[in-house]
Amino acid sequence: MAFEEIDLQWFAKAEDEGRTEDATDLRIKKARDEGRVAKSQELNSAIVLLCSVLLIIVMAPWILQKLKSAFVFYFTHTTVETVSYKTYALVFAMFFLQIVIPIVLVATIAGVLTNIAQNRGFIFSLKPITPNFSKIVPKISQYLQKTLFSMEGGFNVLKSLLKVGIITFIAYGLIKRNIPTVLLMLKTGTLEECIRVVSSFAVQILLCTVMVFIAISVPDYVVQKKQFMESLKMTKQEVKQEYKEMEGDPEVKGRLEQAQKQMVTQNLPKVVKESDVVIANPTHFAVALQYDEKVSYAPKIMAKGEDSVALRIRRLAEESEIPVVENKALARSLYTETKVGDIIPESYMQIIATIYAQVVYLNKKK
Repeated sequence: MAFEEIDLQWFAKAEDEGRTEDATDLRIKKARDEGRVAKSQELNSAIVLLCSVLLIIVMAPWILQKLKSAFVFYFTHTTVETVSYKTYALVFAMFFLQIVIPIVLVATIAGVLTNIAQNRGFIFSLKPITPNFSKIVPKISQYLQKTLFSMEGGFNVLKSLLKVGIITFIAYGLIKRNIPTVLLMLKTGTLEECIRVVSSFAVQILLCTVMVFIAISVPDYVVQKKQFMESLKMTKQEVKQEYKEMEGDPEVKGRLEQAQKQMVTQNLPKVVKESDVVIANPTHFAVALQYDEKVSYAPKIMAKGEDSVALRIRRLAEESEIPVVENKALARSLYTETKVGDIIPESYMQIIATIYAQVVYLNKKK
């Protein structure tokens, strides 16, 4: 395929696909619930390798002692015919497991803890292992796009080449520098001394490898997080749809509020007539209250309005001989903080009780 024929969509970013909006908190939470979080496998590998190497260094004398015991056993029993092959295999398995099991356990624990740290907590999700039959048919173009013709693919290739190159260079330098020492040790040293020298070189190479892995894992985590957030970007339509799901359709909410206002306006004469008192400000706001001890423990908002509606509520109250109490701050606060049908907030109980006491006094006087 000629270079001119390569589909430019293979190099497309989220913005090119119309996903220009950053992921919302809900989108990120859904991804986390599905087991998808930003994490670096390079960091996992580096921490696991570091813990394993440190444990090997600590256990080195004990491992050497176990190897010596194994050699002694096999060489002292090679001429004994009563020892069966099964016994040899069992002894070998015992030596092998004693050395390997601690390393495997430490590596496993390190891997799990590193994953938990990157995930910022424990995540349990069956989504990653749920069968997806749409993936049975290979999507070669998408695979090539992701692995070769993308920033992720280019970064992974560069990362792998960089690791191999640096580790090869370090190993070559260490081996070249210590070849004379190894050759001299092979001529004059004992077997144990040779093993110690070679093991020391191997540990140096492993420690340098760990340092390289950790140095690469830091930018790798940054890139992985950036790519993860890029993959979660949303279109404007998706943001609107999510908002509708969370808060409800704004158009529907607007129509409902409008219908409620119309209903209150139509029933305003009846509602005000059934009220106990109207609190006014004096013309800008008006709130009608009613208290029925059989229904609620405190007065509730029967009607409220501002400007022309407030004037109408006040006029209807006067026509029905409902007391009108002028309190600018209280009327404004109740109008702003409550809805029709709400019980008055507890912070206003004392002042409302005082107003009702005045209403009771006026009714008795009448």
